[in-house]
Amino acid sequence: VQLQASGGGLVQSGGSLRLSCAASGLTFSNYNTGWFRQALGKEREFVAAISWSGITYYADSVKGRFTISRHNAGNTVYLEMNSLKPEDTAVYYCAAGGSISSWRRGVGVDYWGRGTLVTVSS
Repeated sequence: VQLQASGGGLVQSGGSLRLSCAASGLTFSNYNTGWFRQALGKEREFVAAISWSGITYYADSVKGRFTISRHNAGNTVYLEMNSLKPEDTAVYYCAAGGSISSWRRGVGVDYWGRGTLVTVSS
């Protein structure tokens, strides 16, 4: 199983970015999938998830600004990030498999992708 995240970059505060996560070796529509992030010096934290049935979940810190979606035909999960803030600066990781309730506690992910760096300048 490989998860490949892309789309990170440098953006000004208030700007937008869209992250993508493509999978090989598993079918996203059969798994809970989502995004975590880790800022420098901090623990990895849950950001957003979409269940295998299409229900979405968000951390309070990104609710209303970020949108997670899944394109089944392309086996790709997206994270649309709007109204970005400097505190959103982090390495963002794609994740799949496991219980979303566990993910909210920062544990229980079966598969991790490599991260993509998002930097938001003030």
